[in-house]
Amino acid sequence: MPKGQPETVPEDGLTTRQRRNRPLLAVHTGTGKGKSTAAFGLALRAWNQGWPIGVFQFVKSARWKVGEERALRVLGASGEGGTVDWHKMGEGWSWIQRDAELGNEEAAREGWAQIRRDLAAETYRLYVLDEFAYALHWGWLDTAEVVSVLRDRPGTQHVVVTGRNAPPELLDAADLVTEMTKVKHPMDAGQKGQRGIEW
Repeated sequence: MPKGQPETVPEDGLTTRQRRNRPLLAVHTGTGKGKSTAAFGLALRAWNQGWPIGVFQFVKSARWKVGEERALRVLGASGEGGTVDWHKMGEGWSWIQRDAELGNEEAAREGWAQIRRDLAAETYRLYVLDEFAYALHWGWLDTAEVVSVLRDRPGTQHVVVTGRNAPPELLDAADLVTEMTKVKHPMDAGQKGQRGIEW
């Protein structure tokens, strides 16, 4: 297993092990492809460690049948690694009876309220907040409040947020930020998305 050496060691009074095991807030943003894919790759690693995983998909349609969802649901139910709970705003949050009546903004607020409850209860070890940056960018949620809750979450809960246009306040609070930049994409040449690549 590779052992990376940090360029600097902060004078924070923590041991190497304590510093290594701190929970992370990661953000995958930018206009390029691969933000969600990278987050789901991280979820596979978390599953392998036996961590409970909560996936909250914002914005994406319920009609989209992404391969990562099926794979992680099967793995989560296998009893081999961690459990996986998958929630999709587009098909109605599973914990709300009247969800079909909600508009996108209200549904986003309901999803965030559940995430806050789960963070407070330390329900999951890894949270994938897929396309969550859009809910912040469009003003559906208060960015300052979201950043405060994510920054002050208890325990050893890791959170990864995906989506374009992640607000600067979220980037500043994050421990890891990756900006996906498109250099070239098949759609630029008129090729539509394909099975096994886009879903």
